[in-house]
Amino acid sequence: MFTWLERFQPFGVLVGRFVLGAIMMVHGADKIFPRGSLYSFTRMVGHLGMPPWLGYLSAFTEFFGGALLILGLLVPVASLGIAVNMAVAVLKVHLHHGLTGPEGFEYPLSLFALALLLLFSGPGYLALDSVLGIQRRR
Repeated sequence: MFTWLERFQPFGVLVGRFVLGAIMMVHGADKIFPRGSLYSFTRMVGHLGMPPWLGYLSAFTEFFGGALLILGLLVPVASLGIAVNMAVAVLKVHLHHGLTGPEGFEYPLSLFALALLLLFSGPGYLALDSVLGIQRRR
């Protein structure tokens, strides 16, 4: 009945890439660029019982992974990194606050789901992956 909508799937993936990429870049920039905030973030990660160096990995995954998604470059790699990052955020930071509310896990869970969608859907329209022949648009 709605098979005619299938031809718009690459456009939906493009919108998802731009939205997730922009969200992740902003959150990553908040952790990296204000003076001293990256150090504070790595300390917070250490207080969660994880190695503090994972804070650097998380912040840079958010910022540079978001930039890669916007460009459509290495979309599977960026999507996988963001999905893992959001899974850790859900499990280690937000889960005990419940689903809803300002600290709830609904937002990072939504970002996790969108990252998985991009991982399994391909880069969509206007992706450097398609131009460079890294991955074909589906």
